[in-house]
Amino acid sequence: MRWQVIPANYVVFCNRSNFCHPSGSYATEGLSRSDGKRPNGLSLVPWEAGKPLTWDVTVICPLADSAAAREAGSAAEEAATRKTAKYSSIQAHHIFQPVAVESLGPINASGRVFLSKLGGKLADQSGDDREISFLFQRLSVLIQRYNAILLHDYFVKEEEE
Repeated sequence: MRWQVIPANYVVFCNRSNFCHPSGSYATEGLSRSDGKRPNGLSLVPWEAGKPLTWDVTVICPLADSAAAREAGSAAEEAATRKTAKYSSIQAHHIFQPVAVESLGPINASGRVFLSKLGGKLADQSGDDREISFLFQRLSVLIQRYNAILLHDYFVKEEEE
C-alpha cells in the first residue's frame, strides 16, 4: 500500500520544514528507475556538496519469515542495503538516504544519523532544540498506528451465518 506511505512520509519528514516535497509531484520527476519506481521524496534545496537529498522509507516486520531477523535492527539494516542497491543509479546526482524502520522500533544506523541531522535542521529553523525528539516521537507514533492497523486487520471478523 504505497499510497499510505507517501502522506505519512510527508508528515514525518516535511511537515515542519520547507526544504522538501513529497513524492508523486514534480519534485521527483526524472528519478524513476527503468521499472517506474521512484524514491519517496526529494529535498528542494541542496543537502550536502550541492546535491539534493533523495530518500526512501521502508517499514519492515522482523517477525515475518522473509525478514529472518537474527538480532534487533538486523532486518532494518538489510532492508536499507537493498534500498541503496535499488537506487544506485541516482546516486551520481543525488544523495540517497534509505530509512528502514522495523515495526518493533529499530531504525537502520544511517537512517538514525539522517533523522538526527534533519531534526537538527528543524531545530535551527524553529529555534526549539526539542525538534529532534519531536521528529523521533512522530515517527514512533506513526509506527504504532500502522502496527495497530496491522493487528486489527489480522483478526478478521467471521461472517455471521
